Amino acid sequence: MAPAHSIAQKQKGKNSASKLKDAEYYFTEGEKYFILEDYSKALVLFQKSLDIAPDNATVHYKMAQIYAAGQEMDKALINIKKALESEPSNKYFYVLAGEIYTQIGDFKNAAATYEEMTSSIENTDQYLFELAAIYLYQQDYDKAVEVYDRIEKHYGPNEDVIGQKQKIYLKNNDFDQALLEGQKLIDLYPEEEEFVLNQAEVLLTNNKSKEARALLENFSQENPENSMKSRLVLSELDRKEGDMEGAINNIEIAFKDPSLDIEEKIQILAEYRVTMTPEELKHSGVKLAELLVEAHPEIADSHIIYADILQTVGELAKAKNAYLKSLELDQSNFAVWQNVLQIYSQQNKTDSVLMLSNQALELFPNQGSLYYFNGYANLRKQNYQEAVYALEQGKRLSSSNLSLVSAFNAMLGDAYNGTEQFAKSDKAYEAALDFDPENYAILNNYSYFLALRKDRLEDAEKMAAKTVKNNPNNPTYLDTYAWVLFTNGKYKEAKKIIEQAIDTGEVTAVFHEHYGDILYKLGQIDAAVKQWQKAKEMNPKSELIDKKIADRKLYE
Repeated sequence: MAPAHSIAQKQKGKNSASKLKDAEYYFTEGEKYFILEDYSKALVLFQKSLDIAPDNATVHYKMAQIYAAGQEMDKALINIKKALESEPSNKYFYVLAGEIYTQIGDFKNAAATYEEMTSSIENTDQYLFELAAIYLYQQDYDKAVEVYDRIEKHYGPNEDVIGQKQKIYLKNNDFDQALLEGQKLIDLYPEEEEFVLNQAEVLLTNNKSKEARALLENFSQENPENSMKSRLVLSELDRKEGDMEGAINNIEIAFKDPSLDIEEKIQILAEYRVTMTPEELKHSGVKLAELLVEAHPEIADSHIIYADILQTVGELAKAKNAYLKSLELDQSNFAVWQNVLQIYSQQNKTDSVLMLSNQALELFPNQGSLYYFNGYANLRKQNYQEAVYALEQGKRLSSSNLSLVSAFNAMLGDAYNGTEQFAKSDKAYEAALDFDPENYAILNNYSYFLALRKDRLEDAEKMAAKTVKNNPNNPTYLDTYAWVLFTNGKYKEAKKIIEQAIDTGEVTAVFHEHYGDILYKLGQIDAAVKQWQKAKEMNPKSELIDKKIADRKLYE
């Protein structure tokens, strides 16, 4: 028979083994629920395992993972610390500890954790990047550089690492070290323009334009097909130094390259458009825009900036064609439609204004300015009803733009007069004059139509007199004033004014016809017929002119 204490020891050993087996069982079951992401059940089972085997590092690690995922950072930290105490050589425990410290903002301990791990455990150098990031966040730049140096020692030169070191040196105003790091990148990648440009920027920022120019010129010579952005920087340096010829030469080379970003080119052209003299813009600006179009013929914006510059230098026909080309590629730019309509208006191409404004209104039915152009064209073509419709629509849509509303009212005065809706015509004119009482074009038209209607002649005369007083050499305004005076029976005064109009040299058939009518009223029949004949020579289709000449008599 064995001694009693030996039996007790055996029984104790059996109990210990049984407990460890239970602990293993609870851990395994907990792991199943962990995988299924049923973390609450997993925690219960892990805790049961720990109650039996409290020093199990893996169980503490798993619990720390669960608590960290649930943002219970205090509990997560307690468990990961216990895991590390039990097993200080497990890199995964360090990584989780570092992540937890980082999340709670304890960067000092986070850095210490990564430092200890990378110093004591092999094959953990990849975590030096996290360590460097933590030092950067803390603005501990010296330690960050030390870590980046360790990374370079382990992995060799690295673009991102060198770039980060350069940024640090620049923040610390260590210009020389920043340049050394930049040169490393150029030496590593001698054909990469990006690194040359970065180095040039550092030099320029520190007033080393001569060195920057030399660097860029050298790179451009050695890499003629891959130096377009360098050419742009060189062009800008030339421009700042007053060497416009050099600037244009460099920028032309860059603009010929279709791979260079078109937005960058357009931005440069936009700046040149503002800073160039009119003569420079007419030659160099237009040339650059032409090169842009040649390099990017299928991009609407290239044609638009070309057209903008052409319009600025007065090349309206070419500008119009360039705008129209852009619309073939992209009809969505409302400003382009407006610009083409403006050019057609300046060229007095009324049919084109009417056609294009109708097309534009199909795409932009809520743009008041399009109705302005459409109403203007219909008015010019004496399509008075269509003009009224377009102008009223545009006025309604432009209610917040009082200046544009006034312009609509001015044309509505003409349009309603054409439809013989005289009350509406007068109301529109009055509204326009309320906004702009010194608008002489409105005063002229209003007074002229009143005279034609023989209505409110005193008001008409006041408006016409005011207009001529402030525009004494305008032949149209002089003719209107003369006609108002004629209608008011003031023939001698009318004769004096119409002769002033004719003396300006800008004469129409209407002027001579009016002059003839005035002379007739003054009893100068032969002189009147002579003026009517001149009117007929200038406009054979003038109403009643043949009858006036044949009968030597005034017909009104």
